[in-house]
Amino acid sequence: MAEAHQAVAFQFTVSPDGIDLQLSHEALRQVYLSGLHSWKKRFIRFRNGIMNGVYPGSAPGFVVVLAGYMGRAKYVQADPSLGLFCKLGQYIPVSNYMSLETQRRVGGILVGTGLWVAIIYTMRNVLKFLLSWHGWMSERHGAATWKSRVWLALVRIFSGIQTPTLCSFQTSLPNLPVPSVKDTMTRYLESVRPLLEEKEYKRMEVLTLDFQKNYAPKLQWYLRLKSLWATNYVSDWWEEYIYLRSRNPIMVNSNYYVMDFLYVFPTQRQAARAGNAIHSIMLYRKKLDRAEIKPLFALASSVPFCSAQWERLFNTSRIPGQERDTLQHVSNSRHIAVYHRGRYFKVGMFYDGRLLLPREIEQQMERILADTSEPQPGEEKLAALTAGDRVPWACARDAYLRLGKNRQSLDAVEKAAFFVTLDDTEQRHDPNNPVESLRRYAKSLLHGNCYDRWFDKSFNLIVYKNGTMGLNAEHSWADAPIIGHLWEAFLWLCFFFHVLFMDPVKLGYTSDGHCKGQPHRSLPGPQRLQWSIPSECQSMIDNSLAVAQALADDVDIHIIPFEDFGKGLIKKCKTSPDAFIQIALQLAYFRDKGKFCLTYEASMTRLFREGRTETVRSCTMETCAFVRAIVNAEPKLSLLQTAAKKHQQMYRMAMTGKGIDRHLFCLYLVSKYLQLDSPFLKEVLSEPWRLSTSQTPLQQPELFDLVRHPELVSSGGGFGPVADDGYGVAYIIVGENLINFHISCKRSSPETDSHRFGNHIRQAMLDMLDLFQLPL
Repeated sequence: MAEAHQAVAFQFTVSPDGIDLQLSHEALRQVYLSGLHSWKKRFIRFRNGIMNGVYPGSAPGFVVVLAGYMGRAKYVQADPSLGLFCKLGQYIPVSNYMSLETQRRVGGILVGTGLWVAIIYTMRNVLKFLLSWHGWMSERHGAATWKSRVWLALVRIFSGIQTPTLCSFQTSLPNLPVPSVKDTMTRYLESVRPLLEEKEYKRMEVLTLDFQKNYAPKLQWYLRLKSLWATNYVSDWWEEYIYLRSRNPIMVNSNYYVMDFLYVFPTQRQAARAGNAIHSIMLYRKKLDRAEIKPLFALASSVPFCSAQWERLFNTSRIPGQERDTLQHVSNSRHIAVYHRGRYFKVGMFYDGRLLLPREIEQQMERILADTSEPQPGEEKLAALTAGDRVPWACARDAYLRLGKNRQSLDAVEKAAFFVTLDDTEQRHDPNNPVESLRRYAKSLLHGNCYDRWFDKSFNLIVYKNGTMGLNAEHSWADAPIIGHLWEAFLWLCFFFHVLFMDPVKLGYTSDGHCKGQPHRSLPGPQRLQWSIPSECQSMIDNSLAVAQALADDVDIHIIPFEDFGKGLIKKCKTSPDAFIQIALQLAYFRDKGKFCLTYEASMTRLFREGRTETVRSCTMETCAFVRAIVNAEPKLSLLQTAAKKHQQMYRMAMTGKGIDRHLFCLYLVSKYLQLDSPFLKEVLSEPWRLSTSQTPLQQPELFDLVRHPELVSSGGGFGPVADDGYGVAYIIVGENLINFHISCKRSSPETDSHRFGNHIRQAMLDMLDLFQLPL
């Protein structure tokens, strides 16, 4: 193992003649290469910081501006320095060091540089102003008005000519606007109208008017003040109070999962699949460090999305606290942490000054799989602390894991690039038993055995015994699209290794299932982490495990690969696929419960700087009217079309900062800071979301040609239910002919059944399509 290798790297003996140092030349070489790699990363970060700092400016633009300014000054025979050195000479004897001509040239360069900076600042602010307009979102696809075309041309002009990097547009993105209280109150009352009886609605109107008149002006003033001072008036409070201050288990309640390909099995060898997967993910991290990942855009690659959430994708861990958790992010991590059969290992990802190749990583995984050592006392189920309540975990960490080898081992886990579990079970989509096989697979990714994933890491890569994989991701540091982008890039990289601009020997598999390439003869092995866990801590581990197992056993998941039709047919109906699905969910819920409920659909606000999410309250009056009509056997296509248009309008409002719930959330927090007790806010913030939904967007569709390669189907991912008596529904639209639904609920609730609800969703989709009279 590596500790034996490291022990002989540096030795010394003390004798009467002095100290005799015995240095290993190989160890010194590795130290030199490690330092060289670190300095390269620092230089790349510095370079990227400069490039992003001057964007949309560029080096050619600087040369053009400077040459134009100096040329004009020479043409009109003017002083290019604008008398800068003459004024400076009154205080500093500049003429003693530079001739008059040199002073003019240097001064001209300084003034020209200032002019270039002023142009950049102007372009950036004009671009921010342009990006604050969202009128293009309400226009029908392919039918842009002259106003939108002019606006789009200006956006492209002021975006500059240089190819942007991932974070180039950050300073050009507008800040999230604070909606007016009047607008938010109007939208709120509209959203609860279909859920309340007439008497209850009148009472809510009174509460709303009282809040708007007596509480809101003061709260709104503080919120507007924050919006002027902070980059985003929501995101920091959202991260802290929704995620980090929650004392409940994050397993199931917060973390979510992502699945592998359903029909592609590159290899049956666990170590080989892990080798290519880990290498590919580390290549993604390398591109991220070098800002080589392309930024995401809307509207013909012209309107940028915020990229701030990528910063904590790697090298990040959630650290428990008594009252609130914190996010620990290190700038660089050269290792991963691996769990297998109750043992923890630290595996270095670099040797000889380079990233390990897939076959070399496979070699390390094989060493771990072949290790027959037993777990140390308390080690096997240690991660159950991350699955249970947060306060006991914080107490155990402070009391038993802060000193000695426990501290070193915990640092190795928490400061790893990411966490890997080599799972001893086999999971896979079984065509002969699809429902049960996908249920087991999803539950394994969501919670496993409750002690074989480190739920605090930014993400866990789980590799099963038969080569299937998946992810479990922590939610506080970023939203699902960030993990989705990584997973899409990884799946494409693994499948299309032969078309990459790199040596094809590095990726792919041999005929016997191993990674391509050769093992490394002198590669140090993985380092087994050492623990000394006292019996008191082991008791706390057992208690956390009992809490986590009860939570895991209570979760039921049902996955529907809906193959009857997809977005291709829905678009022929001239209807938004997302709106169609959301209306189908409302119809399914009404058939399941006989009533409507407050519904949460996650929408992103990344058109604004540091934006995260907003809620689309998709249970609208228009949708309810359609559902009642179809339940009463009086379906009308016009009602469906009206409901779909209303949903699209609600979604656009949420994306453009005109949502309801984030504004109310921040007003509530301000009221708590000011110790104001608002009956309206207290009631609104306590309303349960019995139907929580989210679409998993396919962000890089150009990577997956499902027409030529229909086998490249991923089931997407899912999450646990938000309410004890509600449903959690995640869905992914795959290609033109497939929609995958992930439905979760609590077994302990007599009101919910994920399988039953899934049947209602399927029937609702088919019944809605029948209105258009289109053949399947």
